[in-house]
Amino acid sequence: MYRIEHDWALWLLALIPLMLIAWWLIQRWKRSARERFADSKLMTQLMPRHSAVKTAWKFVFFLIACLFLVLGIANPQIGTKLEEVKREGIDLIIALDVSNSMMAEDLSPNRLERAKRAMLQLLDELHSDRIGIIVFAGEAYTQLPVTTDYAAAKLFLNTVDTDVVPTQGTAIGAAIELAEDSYNFEDGGNKALIIVTDGENHEDDAIQASREAAESGIRIFTVGMGSPNGAPIPIIQNGRQTGFRQDKEGNTVVSSLNEDMLREIAGIGNGSYIRATNSSLGFERILDQLSGLEKNEFESQVYTDYEDRFQFFIGAAFFFFFLSMIMGEKKSKWKERINLFES
Repeated sequence: MYRIEHDWALWLLALIPLMLIAWWLIQRWKRSARERFADSKLMTQLMPRHSAVKTAWKFVFFLIACLFLVLGIANPQIGTKLEEVKREGIDLIIALDVSNSMMAEDLSPNRLERAKRAMLQLLDELHSDRIGIIVFAGEAYTQLPVTTDYAAAKLFLNTVDTDVVPTQGTAIGAAIELAEDSYNFEDGGNKALIIVTDGENHEDDAIQASREAAESGIRIFTVGMGSPNGAPIPIIQNGRQTGFRQDKEGNTVVSSLNEDMLREIAGIGNGSYIRATNSSLGFERILDQLSGLEKNEFESQVYTDYEDRFQFFIGAAFFFFFLSMIMGEKKSKWKERINLFES
């Protein structure tokens, strides 16, 4: 089990491409200055041993050193001691809609990204509850089985996009059924399901599925993403928006929040419905309601000791800094002799 002790330091990696751009601009300015001073043939005669290749490698080694230095500051750690600990909590599964309609931008930056950010914040608030993640569109899939490994949950959540489910649509009922199959009812305790969706159900009978889940003792909460007025669904290609989705008649498709169905599902599941806003998805209100539920005692394995690994990265950083310092910007003498021989 790996973890990063100082994950804020990873933001320093953004400086590396900035340094690369700055170096390229400086080299371009130097080349332009040399061309104003003399033509390339004369400059070669004036600076016969200057090596552009060595200059580039010198800077590459410097960038590699900076990369390892940042990783050393972040201090990757490896778990060395695994222990069984007893915890008390509930089993919580979040079913996240990843259909194309979740790309609508009536929430910032869009419905899906807003939901993912709120889920990451939710994971920071959990302490002893077990968490699972289901993604659904035209079908439903388990993205993460029920676990206490919140780091793994964050890792899997960051990979979620509209491409993780090959079949488009919105099968809320399938997500509820999969969640019901994912719980272990033999260990007792309360089970809760949070459905994060815009509510445009096109594939199945979500109402019947919620009734069956409620009969099994699962409490269902729904979070509505979007607005009743709706918003067009952007088409993204190669990271750029190229237009909006259209129906067969060529009309722009507008995706609207279906609050009526989400309220009905939550009512059947003895939970509550909350409409998301740019400031809050309402998870904190759901957690307040869940905090009063009876907790289930279970055992889980957790790492209690971690060893630092920063020294390897710092050592590599010094090595590449040293290479960058000792490497000159002149051609080797044997290379110069070869050039003279060829001339």
